[in-house]
Amino acid sequence: MSTDRDDTDGVARQRPMYTESQVIMTTVKTVIPFVLTYGLFITFHGTGSPGGGFQGGALIASVVLMIAFAFGIESTRQSLANRLVVGLGTVGVLIFAGIALVPMALGGNFLEYTKYYPVLGSALGLKKYEFVKYGMEAVEIGGIAFIVAGVLMGLFFILAAGVTPPAADESAGAAPLDEVTATEDQEDD
Repeated sequence: MSTDRDDTDGVARQRPMYTESQVIMTTVKTVIPFVLTYGLFITFHGTGSPGGGFQGGALIASVVLMIAFAFGIESTRQSLANRLVVGLGTVGVLIFAGIALVPMALGGNFLEYTKYYPVLGSALGLKKYEFVKYGMEAVEIGGIAFIVAGVLMGLFFILAAGVTPPAADESAGAAPLDEVTATEDQEDD
């Protein structure tokens, strides 16, 4: 099987992983502010209109994916620290868990937002039923949007990295792939 070229990681590819295109780079630079703004709008208005944390988080993650496609996946991965991607998901889980579990500590049920009223009602000047609305918004904005954005970015970078096949362990008697294919070719003759 002949390939056009082998990359440094040993994976045969027909063309380079990244080809610079001024059209794509300019388009992405133009579109990103609108997509990011729309993602934030969808996230913040999810309780009163179509959308929410999941949809907004996906749009916000798509901004990073567009940057990666336009300017190179590896350079985007290097400039966007792995800690940031993992941190988004972790902070989202902590916010969600905090909002969801505190009512249980106050004697209520999981995600029972009205249990916050005796503790924070007079301090925030909110009525009891308003805690349901703002509790849902806090879960969507602070929890779900961060989790979805972090997970989608992380999955993209993992999939873009590809799978490196394990090296043949020659000391355990396993033949390298080249020797196996050469042996199979000789057996066919």
